[in-house]
Amino acid sequence: MKKRTVKIGNLNIGGSSPVRIESMLKVPLSDLRACKEQIDQLWASGCELVRVAFPDISLVDALRQLTTYSPIPLMADIHFNFRLALAAIESGCPSIRLNPGNMGTSSELDNVVDLAKQNRVVIRIGANSGSLSRDILESSNGDAAKALVIAVEKQLELLLERDFQDIILSSKSTRLSDCLRSNYLLAQKYGDFPFHIGITESGPGIRGVVKSSCGLAFLLFQGIGDTLRVSLTDTPVSEVKTGFEILRTLGIRDHGPEIISCPTCGRKRADIQAIIKEFLPLIEELPDGFKFAVMGCEVNGPGEAKAADLGIAGTAGGLVIFRNGEVIADGQTDEMKTMLKKIIHSIHNDQKMGQ
Repeated sequence: MKKRTVKIGNLNIGGSSPVRIESMLKVPLSDLRACKEQIDQLWASGCELVRVAFPDISLVDALRQLTTYSPIPLMADIHFNFRLALAAIESGCPSIRLNPGNMGTSSELDNVVDLAKQNRVVIRIGANSGSLSRDILESSNGDAAKALVIAVEKQLELLLERDFQDIILSSKSTRLSDCLRSNYLLAQKYGDFPFHIGITESGPGIRGVVKSSCGLAFLLFQGIGDTLRVSLTDTPVSEVKTGFEILRTLGIRDHGPEIISCPTCGRKRADIQAIIKEFLPLIEELPDGFKFAVMGCEVNGPGEAKAADLGIAGTAGGLVIFRNGEVIADGQTDEMKTMLKKIIHSIHNDQKMGQ
């Protein structure tokens, strides 16, 4: 099935485009300075789409300013008020997220759709397990996954009957089985539309990372997902970094270098954590897809990490540096660290010259 492409600003979503990583501002739009700071952080992290809560018409000037300021396309998040949707579009925001079913009367929804068409604004619709109505739950006999599908279909019909096509679909739940099944069912019928995926309210720290990773991996391996958000109780940048790591691990998309490091054992001859911490700022500037290894001993070093483009491993006498499984230098710890930094700087310089 050929997938449609929608365009949010200069960002293509769907079709043959890569899976996009998005996040959401976690500060109120009323604090414009804090919003800009988070935008800057997200831009530096590689984030490609940012959702921003737009709860009150008094904030329209702030939304307009943020839309002008942001190098990342924005998506205004709107609930229950068609006037907010109109204001967001008029402010220049290139995409909005809403439920067409709660945008007022039929004529008021007509106004939103007409203005979106005129301004080539993309509309993301979808359902969340926490906001399903009693009527929809009853019509699905309490099956939350089917209820999510019904809710999304109702929203989609409202836009399609108005001949609006620039749509992204989304179905989210904090319960993995409901989220996965609803997306699978929707993809069987509407797989030509771009899908936004995520496990909502996945939680803090490692709990949220594991939960999101399990759910997103299943969907992505099914070919479902054109944009994703890892919804963590953490900073927006943490969400973006986790999203890119998920895509890298699945072999879907490279972003930045990959670090290969051993878990360590009683054979270790080098402090892996200390070396990674010391070299991380340099490692993060290596090219996309570059594999950098830090291994505890010569047993695991060039052998188990032979796929690495560059690596370092502990030895009885200090450290060895290796490339693609071949040792290129062997010496005392400080000497090897200095040499490794020179090699990385040389790679950085070659990369800049090639740009």
